[in-house]
Amino acid sequence: MGHFRSFASGIGFFFQGLRWVARNPRWWLFGLIPALVVFILYVAGLSWFGVNADDFARWATPFADEWGQAARTAVRVTVGLVAFGVAAVLFVLTFTAVTLIVGEPFYEKLSERVELTYGDLPSGHEVPLWKSIPRSIRDSLVTLGYVLLFTVPLFFLGFVPVIGQTVVPVLGALVSGFFLTVELTALAMERRGMARKSRFAVLRGNTALALGFGVLIFLIFLIPLASVVAMPAAVAGAAIMVRTRLAAPEPLPGLPGGHPGLPGGGHSGLPAGGHPGFPGGGRPPGEGQGSQRPV
Repeated sequence: MGHFRSFASGIGFFFQGLRWVARNPRWWLFGLIPALVVFILYVAGLSWFGVNADDFARWATPFADEWGQAARTAVRVTVGLVAFGVAAVLFVLTFTAVTLIVGEPFYEKLSERVELTYGDLPSGHEVPLWKSIPRSIRDSLVTLGYVLLFTVPLFFLGFVPVIGQTVVPVLGALVSGFFLTVELTALAMERRGMARKSRFAVLRGNTALALGFGVLIFLIFLIPLASVVAMPAAVAGAAIMVRTRLAAPEPLPGLPGGHPGLPGGGHSGLPAGGHPGFPGGGRPPGEGQGSQRPV
């Protein structure tokens, strides 16, 4: 039941991000700019692959040249469909990574603005843009490598009758969802001085939460144009999730222990009833208070 609740909470964080951008339409439009540019380029590439999927299938199955017409057609249609499906998955995953890299100045400002709704920004871990972009590219390539470790075996499992049409798509969505969460939470976690290994450690410790957030976004991103429209909401939701669930304040001197994956062990040091991610362990605006800071 706890894992199901965490999965549902992850879904809820996307809708919190959606609500935030709905209340701040100027920031939503601001976040659309890089997503739209990358989307146009990606649609052109995916369309080209779709048109040439038949040629790819013939190239990948030379062994079927001597088969009967029906068997050859069935195999090549299956190869073409599976290849296009893998291309669509890579489209979603690399679209997010490339959009975040191209639009880093846009999404950094958007993510900061979301966090300011909940209090002060974390300080002491600022990185110049000329350093952050190469680091983002490197981290995205590492993440893509992990994705390929899973998607390549799933590609071949896609040819197995029944399993390839039932189990494989579910596993693909889970893998894609987790790594989408890795990409989307990077901005808010880096703001807290968390390197790639630390971010992975925190998300592995909150797998159900990360899957709930990422799988929903993965499914939304499969809808044409939805990836553009939903990208600002996904960035906002990731910032809220890191702020209120995944991150903890800086460790307090003299306190043992800490949060795994956070710099210095990341002991929360929260008083009873406090919320991680809020200055002094305080409550989020509107919780136990009469009013909420306006968005």
